[in-house]
Amino acid sequence: MNEDSYQPAHIKVPPMFVWPPRPKQALRYLTIDIMVPWGLFWIVLAFLLWRFATPDFETMKHLSLDWIAALWVRNAIILTVVAGGLHWWLYIRRAQKTETKFTRRWLARENNRFLWGDQVFDNITLSLLSGVTFWTLFEAATYWWYGNSYIESPAISGAPLYFILSIWGVFFWSTLHFYLNHRLLHTKWLYTVAHERHHLNVVTGPWSGISMHPIEHLLYFSVFLLWWIVPVHPVIIILTGLFQGVSPAVSHCGFDYLKLGKKLQIPVGDNFHNLHHRFFRINYGNSLMPVDRLFGSWNGGSDQDMQKMRERFKHEAN
Repeated sequence: MNEDSYQPAHIKVPPMFVWPPRPKQALRYLTIDIMVPWGLFWIVLAFLLWRFATPDFETMKHLSLDWIAALWVRNAIILTVVAGGLHWWLYIRRAQKTETKFTRRWLARENNRFLWGDQVFDNITLSLLSGVTFWTLFEAATYWWYGNSYIESPAISGAPLYFILSIWGVFFWSTLHFYLNHRLLHTKWLYTVAHERHHLNVVTGPWSGISMHPIEHLLYFSVFLLWWIVPVHPVIIILTGLFQGVSPAVSHCGFDYLKLGKKLQIPVGDNFHNLHHRFFRINYGNSLMPVDRLFGSWNGGSDQDMQKMRERFKHEAN
């Protein structure tokens, strides 16, 4: 059996970005494909965290190590539960062996390019010590900005439609921001200094999601800065952190589906980004916003896309 015996479905351009328009398919994509199950999970979790695990703006108008450290612990726990849970199920227990796994290879246990020669320990260290720290600092600074009324946070009751649209705004803005900063990170200097650290993970696992060099974390979590000029409810700020900080643990898990029982399959891995980890010079963004299609770096995994990629690589090498 060859290394990549599992063949995931080919990735298509979202129906919002095709011509002629497909309104029914676009509506389904926005309300079902994006939201079920993970979009709704992050949204519900964001509401719960705002209600029970985030100080109010009055407290956060004054920078204090106490509440910032509490945010760090909160964020670290959430990432550990999600990434750690997926890692335990898929890589320690190996509950579904290699079923729906993008590659039959497993994570590196003896590789001196990783800290302590171990990919998992390396990924955990960078994710928690650097990743969660930058996530928390950007989140805390955003709360401080709002707490001091440099920008007013709109109430949900006063602008319910705006709040609903801002939820989708998180997903689309995060995806566009990711393409822009990721493309920048693939310039020669930044790749050598910073981004190469993330690309050591040719085979990815849940802890690989935000395992990055601190310079990359600085760029990656600057996604929060849009909310310094576009007013949003604090739930949106929290949702931004969850989508940016925790959802990569799901998309990098290395499996297409999480199998629970005989029939239940939950979509997890992102083959679009998995292909980027394998081939480097394709799929700089995510499939939600097909910017790669505009610049010729889109690869949906089809035979045709693979052939185009090989031809482009051969042309660039000459």
